[in-house]
Formats: sequence, structure tokens, C-alpha cells
Amino acid sequence: MILLFRALARLVTFVLLFTLAATGLAVAIFSLGGSGDLSIPGLANLVGLSDLEENTGRLLGVVEADGSIALRSGLAGLVAVTTGVLLLVGASAPARERLLVLDKKNDKGTLAARRRALSQVAGALVEQTRGVTAADKVRLRPSRGERGGKLSIRAVHSASADPSQIKRDATASLDPLKAFELKTLVRPGLGGSGRRVQ
Repeated sequence: MILLFRALARLVTFVLLFTLAATGLAVAIFSLGGSGDLSIPGLANLVGLSDLEENTGRLLGVVEADGSIALRSGLAGLVAVTTGVLLLVGASAPARERLLVLDKKNDKGTLAARRRALSQVAGALVEQTRGVTAADKVRLRPSRGERGGKLSIRAVHSASADPSQIKRDATASLDPLKAFELKTLVRPGLGGSGRRVQ
């Protein structure tokens, strides 16, 4: 839920900043002119500030009146305040990185690894496999629980190598990461413009 609030806060921030930049640009352009249409009073007439003042006065009169319209206005205000609070929560909530837990101790803390670092280690281990020329498309997703995750990696090899042997050897090369309880999927594939072997 926090991720949704954070995404919404970023979208609203972008829209507000774009609107502010466009407004500033318009004011700067209309400030260049001394008088006439290309001036600050001309800009006020163009955007209809006088009409806005009248409409705001009417709106305030409706809000202050008794009855269902005032109730609806109050509910709309409550929704606006709630939306603002949720946007503040989304903007200020800290981003929690999902770590891959190696060992969890109640009092002494947790021994864990970051996803990016562990992905680089997995890629380096696969690249050391005989017949593998490169390791790419490394995807590591921690599980929702406390431990474990899924590791997917593509082992690029030459045309002379046996794909099934490459898959076995590359999978075996990931044994040092067994303590993280990862479900590994190694996909052999030809390098360069060659055909990818699944």
C-alpha cells in the first residue's frame, strides 16, 4: 500500500512541478511586455481572474449555507484532506529494501545481503564455469517471507559447448549461495547473434 502512495505522491509532485514551471514561464513572458495584451494585467484577463474571484465568492457562499450542498462540500473537503495526508505518508515513508536473509538472530541482529550485491556475486560465479563466456540477465527476487528467493540467470556460451552440461555446471557453481535458500534457474544461451538455447 505504501508503494501505491509513494507512486501517487511522485505523480502529483511531477504534475505540480510541471504546472508551476508552466505558470512561471507564462508570467515571465507576459512580464516582458510593458502594456497591452502582453502584460501582467493582460495575463490576468486572459486566465479570467475576475471571473475566478466571483466563482470563489459563490463557492464560499454555498459552503457556508445550510443543507445538503454544504454537507457535500464538507465531505469533499474531508476527502481532500485525507488525500493530502496519504500523499504525505507516501512522500515521507522510508523506502524499505528487501534483503536476502542469511541468518536471523533475535537479539544480535540479522545477517543479510543486498539484492544487487548478491546478483553480482551470482553472475561472477556463473562466469567462472567452464564453457561460459558471460552471465547476463541476472534477476534476483527475494521472497515475501523472511528467507529465500528466486534467482534467474542466463549463461552465455559458445556454439561448441553442450547446453545441458553448461546448465548443470553453472547451477553447481551457485552452490556457495545455498545458505540463502535460493531457487535457481540457469538458462544457457548462445552468445552474440547466435540462437538462444532454452
